[in-house]
Amino acid sequence: MSKLQIVIVTPETTTLDQEADFVVLPLFDGESGVSANHAPMIGRLGPGELRVKDGKGTQSFYVDGGFVQIEDNVVSVLTGASTPSKEIDVAEAKKALDAANELPSENAALADAKRKAVSQAQAKIRVAEKA
Repeated sequence: MSKLQIVIVTPETTTLDQEADFVVLPLFDGESGVSANHAPMIGRLGPGELRVKDGKGTQSFYVDGGFVQIEDNVVSVLTGASTPSKEIDVAEAKKALDAANELPSENAALADAKRKAVSQAQAKIRVAEKA
């Protein structure tokens, strides 16, 4: 049976590079599951939970948006941040949400920045509490 290779890359490092049976991606408009021999695809990620299933179980990561490319059984994820869900501090994530809610939103650019910060903090909290 064919396997996938999942690679998660942030600006600082490669946070994951391993074989997997199945990957669930948090696309900006919903989740998408990927198994071996998936059609080639490029997609935009939203902040949320990326799950990797292999023979040992399922690993969960918070990814901070970004992009994914699927080709030749390789799932390449480019994201600003990737954190194993078990390493997320819920209290810190809640502080980040409070800070995001306090951001100004007087014009369209500030409102977009606030919306993005709130969305990222909420997604991080969801992933952490699920772990």
